[in-house]
Amino acid sequence: MLLSEMSSEQLSEFYENAKKDYEVFKSKGLKLDMSRGKPSVDQLDTAMGLLDAVNSKSDMKDESGADCRNYGALDGIPEAKRLFAQLLQVGEKEVFVAGNSSLNIMYDVIAKNLLFGVDEESEPWIKQGKIKWLCPCPGYDRHFAICESFGIEMINVPMLSDGPDMDMVEKLVSEDDSIKGIWCVPMYSNPTGITFSDEVVKRFAALEPKAKDFRIFWDNAYNIHHLTDTPDVLLNLFDELKKLGKEDMVYMFCSTSKVSFAGAGVAAMASSEKNLAYYKKLATIQTIGYDKVNQLRHVRYFKDLDGLMGQMKKLKVLLKPKFDTVINYLEKELAPYGIGSWHKPNGGYFVSFDAPEGCAKRIAQLCREGGVVLTGAGATFPYGKDPKDSNLRIAPSYPPVEELELAMELFCTSAKIAAAEKILNK
Repeated sequence: MLLSEMSSEQLSEFYENAKKDYEVFKSKGLKLDMSRGKPSVDQLDTAMGLLDAVNSKSDMKDESGADCRNYGALDGIPEAKRLFAQLLQVGEKEVFVAGNSSLNIMYDVIAKNLLFGVDEESEPWIKQGKIKWLCPCPGYDRHFAICESFGIEMINVPMLSDGPDMDMVEKLVSEDDSIKGIWCVPMYSNPTGITFSDEVVKRFAALEPKAKDFRIFWDNAYNIHHLTDTPDVLLNLFDELKKLGKEDMVYMFCSTSKVSFAGAGVAAMASSEKNLAYYKKLATIQTIGYDKVNQLRHVRYFKDLDGLMGQMKKLKVLLKPKFDTVINYLEKELAPYGIGSWHKPNGGYFVSFDAPEGCAKRIAQLCREGGVVLTGAGATFPYGKDPKDSNLRIAPSYPPVEELELAMELFCTSAKIAAAEKILNK
């Protein structure tokens, strides 16, 4: 029976039973952390062959003959550029291969645009007064933290079932030249798991921003992180922009952080040749080069896109049972009572749970006190402020399945308590 259909007596009984279950969990002394989408030890172990791909007896030269132990190749060794070109479906000249973190590249691009402008002809953003940014939400908290650290004003854009509310995006960017960018995780979005539809991608390409230095930050972090044999398909934004002669409008990002080693992967950016030439000119002052030995290690181990996809099949075997566990608990424990809503993702790293309005903080509190740490309620919105106090991000990747089952039992029990308290006005 749905909570909304229960009599006051039935609801009180439901509430008391949930509280009893909760006290059992508290007595177990659980200490489980589901606050971030960290790869599990088993996932990291699948890539241990990387450490043998380059060793003291290896030829340390890339295919151009350059010694990867030395300076040079600021934008990446040739074979790494080719690998990431395959991954992002762009040309090799449209790729810049950097260090281990795509988040670092995003931060750096915004910093450079603020200080120097998006190209030789543009005025630095910092000299243009108040800068604003569009933030589809729920979204990635670290994206929002970058904007907040630079004092960029963030504007919430609702995420719909096929991507951001494009009516709102189109209207805002066409009217306000202080809006300089938008965050996007277009495939298996963090945290909703939604993949942008073809129509949404085409509308992004067709944007006519009032600010000529407006940029789309296209964080394609999960484009090969499939959980099913019938994965989502994302239309190539770069191709759509090229058709319109607007390829300068996007920066695309990706990394192997959740493919190989989370702290020692390789990250890359794709954009127009004009944008990359300008970025490289500025980066030349910042660094003499990134870790080319690590780039060499990755390309010798994975070789090409097929090699990467072979690795993702290994990871799918480990990850799918965890996502199935989360969805099964939600469907079994909460769906019959009409508590909350969620999207079953075909890939990515998270399950987004929308609790009854006003309940997210209470659920997170109950989970924490019961021994399970979640990503903070509100974290998936700019400034940590969820206007409905509804969204919670569930990160299934790190705990073993048996621990995840305990965590989900506690999560569902906490959701039952919070939902009943709201109706009972407790």
